[in-house]
Amino acid sequence: MDLTVPRQHGRISIRLVKQRDAKTLQNELLSNRSWLRPWEATSPDGAVSFDMRLGIRRLLQQYRDGDGVPLVMEYDGEIAGQLNVWGIARGSLSSATIGYWVSERFAGRGITPTSVALATDLCFRELGLHRMEICIRPENTASLRVVQKLGFRYEGLRRRFIHIAGDWRDHHAFALVREEVPEGVLQRWLNGDVPEDAAAVPGL
Repeated sequence: MDLTVPRQHGRISIRLVKQRDAKTLQNELLSNRSWLRPWEATSPDGAVSFDMRLGIRRLLQQYRDGDGVPLVMEYDGEIAGQLNVWGIARGSLSSATIGYWVSERFAGRGITPTSVALATDLCFRELGLHRMEICIRPENTASLRVVQKLGFRYEGLRRRFIHIAGDWRDHHAFALVREEVPEGVLQRWLNGDVPEDAAAVPGL
């Protein structure tokens, strides 16, 4: 399995992050501070480093160890953001979690849902995983639209789940298992076969 070869749909693709992506990614993160800061993971122990070279080295080590798959999202070959598959568990769990960010200048082009669909299909078909999860803050309406479009199923609220923007934040959990999408997540979406209200959060 060669993840340096992009998985693509139309103008949108995902591929394994490379060390030489560090400068571009760091520039995007720094120029999108007001756009991304409300949703970025922080640490209760202090400031998080913005050294993207070091961050990519750590992500690629996790990839070599089989613990994650760090990807970049591209639009017409230009880096638009990151998508990380993390917390890969094998054996009886066979699951992982997806997290992502996209630059503000690329928002509204379908990059995130297409990339999430491509990454989920990759995990099911090529990595052989069984369950994929996405956890989203209740206030993050843009991310909630992603799971609504793709039909990730709502599974419940995780109280004070991840440290974001300086405090422990609640997250809604959404998931898919492989048997739910025999045709693939991307193809189901393109076919218009996403179950209505699969991602509906009770009370909203």
